[in-house]
Amino acid sequence: MKRAGAAASALLGHAPSVLGGRQVERHAQRVLTALDVRVDSSADRLSVPGGPGTLIVANHISWLDIVALLAIEPLSFVAKREVRRWPVIGSLAARLGTCFVDRHALRELPASVAELAETLRSGRSVMVFPEGTTWCSLPGGDFRRAPFQAALDAGAPIRPLTIDYFQGDEPSTISAFVGDDTLAASLGRVLTAGELTLRLRAHEVLAAEGDRRTLAATTQRLIRAAGSTELAGSHLGGPVHA
Repeated sequence: MKRAGAAASALLGHAPSVLGGRQVERHAQRVLTALDVRVDSSADRLSVPGGPGTLIVANHISWLDIVALLAIEPLSFVAKREVRRWPVIGSLAARLGTCFVDRHALRELPASVAELAETLRSGRSVMVFPEGTTWCSLPGGDFRRAPFQAALDAGAPIRPLTIDYFQGDEPSTISAFVGDDTLAASLGRVLTAGELTLRLRAHEVLAAEGDRRTLAATTQRLIRAAGSTELAGSHLGGPVHA
């Protein structure tokens, strides 16, 4: 009960209203501490210094992905419009400068790509989850190509990341936020999980060269190759094989 209260206080408490600086990192770190979630990252910094911002690309498992990434480095995000309506997380994401897009409005896609490219040109790094939704584990879904077009247009480097969750030494789906799951149910599982670690593996930076199809395929291959190959069980019901 004490941990639940601390987690609620961290999630509902004051979040920075501006991008950048240690404020964002400290707030995200407080949330992770309250949830007793550890981050094992192979990099202290995700973006490439100097020049345009970095397009940071990862597989997507949980709302915790966003919190963990912000605890490492203040970033802008691109998220589906539905996230804006999520309790707590939606308002927090909005205050941290998230760009919400309608995945189904194809007519808005060129404007969204242009906005992302302009953000990258300005020197701000942007985190995207090109699968378009969460998956309980790798391999997940195919990567959408639009964000890679924005990187090409801006001449922005691309940093692939692989996200995995572990309980102790075993891969776990306990933090997955998929299907008809609710934030309350997901939060409850995280609070009672014990020894929950988000493992983040940063891959070599890719240059914005070639075409978006090739960049999307290359990034997807790198991310999947570094993920867990098998999960023994799942809160979603039955065994899950990645």
